[in-house]
Amino acid sequence: MYNNMFKKDDAAHNFEELESVAGGEEAETIIAAGVRVDGNFNSRGNVMIEGIVKGSIKTDKDLTIGEKAKIFAAVSATNVYIAGEAQGNIKATGRLELSPTARIFGDVEVKTLVVAPGAVLNGKCAMIGVEVPAEEGDKESNRNKNGKEKE
Repeated sequence: MYNNMFKKDDAAHNFEELESVAGGEEAETIIAAGVRVDGNFNSRGNVMIEGIVKGSIKTDKDLTIGEKAKIFAAVSATNVYIAGEAQGNIKATGRLELSPTARIFGDVEVKTLVVAPGAVLNGKCAMIGVEVPAEEGDKESNRNKNGKEKE
């Protein structure tokens, strides 16, 4: 009776079929409290983390890190909302929002940064798409692209 239960032929478990059943790119992945993920975590959809992740997290959409979550990972996402603790560098091509309970220990690279009172951000911050203005009289700004002085 149970011999045929786990045959590969009976189960359709390839990624494309699972993705279409889950709604394509809009599928949401939840790493619940009490769950620990070690390694590289990649997703095409929205991700919510309430547990622990060590390694790296990359999603093409939004990442939410819950208040009790602990992340020891490099993060890359479109928009990131953090209420828990993150140790590692974060890149958000859109918005990074830190709640009052957020604790960030690492560098951030973002387009838009929102920091609530009480949040901790201990690292360097770089804004994507913003040019640093050169100081007047700065030798570097007086050079052309070949490195020669402009006249």
